[in-house]
Amino acid sequence: MTTVHDVAVTILGAGPVGATLACLLAEAGVPAAVVDRAALPPMELPEFDGRAYAIARGSRDVLEEAGVWDRLGDLPCPIRRIRVSDGRLGRRPSPLTLTFDAAAAGEDAFGWMVEARHLRIALNAQLPSLPGLIVAAPATVAAVARGPESATVRLADGRTIRTQLVVAAEGRESATREAAGIPVTRWDYGQDAIVAAVRHAEPHGHVAIEHFLPAGPFAILPLPGEGGDGRTSAIVWTERRAQAARIWTLEAERFARELARRFGDHLGPVTPVGMRWRYPLGALLAHRYTDTRLALVGDAAHGIHPIAGQGLNLGFRDAGALGARIVAAFRAGRDVGGAEVLAGYQRARRPANLAMLAATDLLDRLFSTDLAPVRLARDLGIAAVDRLPPLKRVFMRAAMGLSPLAPLKVA
Repeated sequence: MTTVHDVAVTILGAGPVGATLACLLAEAGVPAAVVDRAALPPMELPEFDGRAYAIARGSRDVLEEAGVWDRLGDLPCPIRRIRVSDGRLGRRPSPLTLTFDAAAAGEDAFGWMVEARHLRIALNAQLPSLPGLIVAAPATVAAVARGPESATVRLADGRTIRTQLVVAAEGRESATREAAGIPVTRWDYGQDAIVAAVRHAEPHGHVAIEHFLPAGPFAILPLPGEGGDGRTSAIVWTERRAQAARIWTLEAERFARELARRFGDHLGPVTPVGMRWRYPLGALLAHRYTDTRLALVGDAAHGIHPIAGQGLNLGFRDAGALGARIVAAFRAGRDVGGAEVLAGYQRARRPANLAMLAATDLLDRLFSTDLAPVRLARDLGIAAVDRLPPLKRVFMRAAMGLSPLAPLKVA
């Protein structure tokens, strides 16, 4: 016998963005369903594997509303300062640095580093605890039908979900987006990101570092460490693809030496821990975020260079913006999948995401070169930002995932 579920919203994809949106809606009393091909528990890893997320302050607000942040307890590691520097591997670096201090803006932190496994565990604990939320995982979507009045999601196991809105949160290769005929523009940066973690002799002091090298940025991001000792950091190391492939194949001792050359000695000797991961870098832009009874969120809608650590945060902001409009419509008795909700979501998020995509693309092109005139221009830019408090506050708000137009508290 076919089982039929009736909900307001059906989310396809239970990754961090899709699962957070599901929790956000269910916490607000909106009947929802979330579907994923994978079972949720295997997404949890019992041991540290080197992967972590930078959660901006604006994204924390969304996770708090979804009831997820409290489940993380004291695991997130605050980022209290950000230091930007420009350097040339093997040669004397520029003496110019740009430092942002959250305390100077009257804030406790720019954001928090959260291990990927801890966020997954928190999401998996929250999802089944919410009444009115249907979790279908593992489950395969057999068909999605969208019409002027409603939509239907049919699963391969015979279940049918009748819904007012379908949300595609399946990632960059979203089958739902493709089936809807929404075009995308892509480009390849010719770079790979190597993600790992290191232990170091001295505590990091909650400082995040973005060190720009000709091949791409080398980011050092603070993690709690063993017993909260602050002697562990996450690394996002960008290299041109051929060089990244060479580094990837190095045995442990040579890999550690290459990493230490870029890390520097400011925290003493460093030792890689956990696993290494390598990801090709490219950008993606969906030409629109909506279609009839359909909304795209997260990587299904956009993908950016990780140079500013904002990729996942853009997805959380999508979830927050779409969720707020759905909740308002539901409580007012209006159609949560109607044109008004979808148009408002696209107006709120697409220009902001496009601006971040353009900014990260420009930063990568500006800093991933060693040409003398370009180096001079960017070093002058670093010096100028450091000496102009209003401009500096704009960058600080962007790092926090907040609107650069809103006033920032100043201590």
